[in-house]
Amino acid sequence: MMNDSSVKPIKVLIADDHALIRQGLKSLLSLEPRINVICEADEGHSIVPLLNAYKPDVLLMDINMPGMTGIEVLKLIKKNEINTRIVFLTVENDQKTLLEAIEIGADGYILKGSPPVELIEAIISVSEGEKYIDKSLVSVLFNKVVNIHTKGSHFDMLSQREIEILYFISKGFSNREIGEELFLSEKTIKNNATRIFKKIGVGDRVQATIYAIENEISKHYSA
Repeated sequence: MMNDSSVKPIKVLIADDHALIRQGLKSLLSLEPRINVICEADEGHSIVPLLNAYKPDVLLMDINMPGMTGIEVLKLIKKNEINTRIVFLTVENDQKTLLEAIEIGADGYILKGSPPVELIEAIISVSEGEKYIDKSLVSVLFNKVVNIHTKGSHFDMLSQREIEILYFISKGFSNREIGEELFLSEKTIKNNATRIFKKIGVGDRVQATIYAIENEISKHYSA
């Protein structure tokens, strides 16, 4: 099904001020049939006009762009209600930058040193409406001030399988990786995740991760 020619490829705009990095990313992504790099940007001011002209599905953007920073571009995209999903590809791993990007509405955040398969997975995940955070950055969320207010843990509403899935989500595992751990299909994991989010009253994987950490899910999970 992944190789079905009737499935439209994910259109991607690469934004990075280094030509070698853009070329490397383009070459890498060209190996994935589900992804099509349609344009590039080398500075911040040109990104929104390119989004309006080419309407890519995903913007893969360095956070340290010249002219306008990635955060400034993200704010402008949200202000103009542009539907393109945004993935930050960066060397930044500080808490302030990550949390600011999440608060404003970034869909993905992945480090430049991550394996190629994770970059591809991030692009595909956000194009399908999910959030994606590099595994090495999940620990940053431990210090986040949570804006999800509940009257206690909702883990008693979850089945043991759902607790297992939520546990792996809180560790930064993708649906595919969770499926491999639990010997379930990626589609099954995705459907379960949607049900879990509804039960605990969150909207996406980031909020679910924060909720799981706040409620000490490790105490409820048994391998």
